[in-house]
Amino acid sequence: MTFPPHRKAISLFTLLAPLAGCHHSDFPTVPDDFREFAYVANSGSNTVTVLDLVYLRVDRTLRVGEHPAAVALNPKKPEAYVLNRPSATQDGSVSVIDTAKNEVVATIPVQRGPSAISVDPSGDSAYIANSGSNTITVLDLTTRRSLVSLRMADSPTSALISPDGRTLVVTSASAGTVSLYSAVPILRATRTPFGPTISATQADPLRFRASFAGCPGATSPVIPDSSKAFIACPAANQVLALSLAAAPGSWAAKQEASSLVDHALAVLDVGQNPTSLTLKPDGGEIFVSNSDSGSVSEISTQTNEVGSTFGIGDRPAHGVVSFDNAILWVSNSGADSVSLYSIDDGKRLPSIHVGNAPDALAFTTDHFSAEKAQRFLLVANRQSGDVAVIRTSSSAGPALLTMLPAGASPGAIAIQSQAATP
Repeated sequence: MTFPPHRKAISLFTLLAPLAGCHHSDFPTVPDDFREFAYVANSGSNTVTVLDLVYLRVDRTLRVGEHPAAVALNPKKPEAYVLNRPSATQDGSVSVIDTAKNEVVATIPVQRGPSAISVDPSGDSAYIANSGSNTITVLDLTTRRSLVSLRMADSPTSALISPDGRTLVVTSASAGTVSLYSAVPILRATRTPFGPTISATQADPLRFRASFAGCPGATSPVIPDSSKAFIACPAANQVLALSLAAAPGSWAAKQEASSLVDHALAVLDVGQNPTSLTLKPDGGEIFVSNSDSGSVSEISTQTNEVGSTFGIGDRPAHGVVSFDNAILWVSNSGADSVSLYSIDDGKRLPSIHVGNAPDALAFTTDHFSAEKAQRFLLVANRQSGDVAVIRTSSSAGPALLTMLPAGASPGAIAIQSQAATP
C-alpha cells in the first residue's frame, strides 16, 4: 500500500480534530512511511477487519475461514495468522495474511475444533491446540504446512510457547490438566550428493515432559521469563504456578539440580471464576480477572503469592498493562466499560464507557517518542460489532476518542506496526 504524496509528516490532529476536539499536542507527527494496522477477527461474519491506525479508519475487510477465533502475529516477518474454528467436530484452518499487502495469501488446514494458536519466537513454527481431535498440530510457517499432529489424552484448549522457545504449555479445561512439552527447533533439509537429508527433529518437533492435574477449567497460561508458568483454574477459583525445567548446562541448572525437573510451585486462591491472566511487561506481576466476583487479584511472580484482590467492575474479561507498567486496563463485559487501575498507587481510576460487551484489548505504540508511550487502546465490543479507540494520555487524561466499525462478534485483536525507515 502507498500513501498519497501529500502525506509527508502529516499530523494525526489534522485528520481527527473535527472528530475529537483535541489539542495538537495529543497526537504525534507521523512520518509518511510509518504503517500500523489492527487485525480484528469477527467470529460472527467470518471476516477480519483491517483498521488503519494512522488514519483511524477501516482499511479493508478480508474474508477468512468459518468463525475466526484468534489472531497471532509473526515476530520476524510481516504475517498474521487467523485461527478458524467452524465447530468442535469439523476440521479448522489457519488463514495467512501478508500484512505488507493486507491480503490473505494462504490457508493451512488443521484438525478438528482448533481453539488456540501460539507462534514460536523465531517465527518459524506455530502450535495449534485442537480440542475436537485431542491433538497439538505443529505448523511450519516457512513452507506453510502441517509438520505433525501429536495426540493427547485430554482435549487441549490453549497452548503457549515460552519466550525462549523451549517449552510449550498446553491446558485442558475439561480434564483440568496442564501438560508441558519440549519444543525442538525446525531444521531445514540439506542437500547432499545423494539427495536431501531431513533432520530427525523435523519429525519430532514436540517431546512430552510432564503433566499436572488439579486445575479445573485450566485456561489462560502466562509465562513470565521462561522459568515459570501460571495457569488460571476457574472452576476452583485458583491459579496454578509451575516451575519449568531449566536447560541442561544452563546457569540455573548449575545452581540448583532441582531446576532440571518441572514441578508445581503453588496453588493460589483468588476471586470467583478467574478466566484471564494479564502479565506486566516487566514480568513482575500477574493480574487475574475474576469474572464472577468483579475483581482482580494481584500475584507476584517472584514470591508466587497473592498480594491483594480489589474490585474492578462487572464481569471483567481481559486486561492489559501499559508499556511503563503503571496502569492496568480491564474490559468489563457486563458494564460496557473499561476500568483503569493505578498499579503503583493501588487506586482505581475513573472508568471509560465503550461499546456493548467489551472483550479483547490491544495497544498501539508511538515509535517516535523515547519512552514509546502507547497512543491508543483498542477495545473489541462483541455485541455492538465495533472497536472503541481510547486515547490513553493527554492533558485531559484518558478518554474515548472514536468508534470504528468491525464485523459481527469481534473477539480478537492483533496490532502490527512498521516503524519509519531511518
